[in-house]
Amino acid sequence: MSTRRPKFRPEAWLATLALIAICLISLGNVIVRYATDASFAFTEEFSVFFLVLLTFSGAAVAARHNQHIRIELIEHHLPAPLLKGVYVLQWLASMIVLGITAWYGSIFALEEYQWESLSPGLGLPNWIYVVWLPLMAAAIMIRTTQNLFDRLRGKQDEEVVHES
Repeated sequence: MSTRRPKFRPEAWLATLALIAICLISLGNVIVRYATDASFAFTEEFSVFFLVLLTFSGAAVAARHNQHIRIELIEHHLPAPLLKGVYVLQWLASMIVLGITAWYGSIFALEEYQWESLSPGLGLPNWIYVVWLPLMAAAIMIRTTQNLFDRLRGKQDEEVVHES
């Protein structure tokens, strides 16, 4: 009997928590607005933050499971030996874009911290929201690299069923 170690998926949990938070904030705001004709001041600011967090977390999950939208025409018509080169080129393009995102996101977060910028809605420090950009870009980079190694070894994701 083989024991399988559970997969560590912090980005999936983060996405789940962000979605739950959006639902609870929105539901609470609807109930309060219906009952009192007023609404919570923080709902839009927090909802947008959680939506961005949800998007980046979901992108990390998709990157790990090779589920990002892409044009697969080339992949389907290339011989197997050339596929590995395409995989590496896809990975390299992703690393360039995500690396730039992480770099400039880090600079932006640091500047927001140094300048003590506050959010317009609640007056919270902006860096609290912005620091997630480079962190999540790094998470997507890690998951994309893991996916590349799996693809180069010919390993398919067991959670994804591919139909021919």
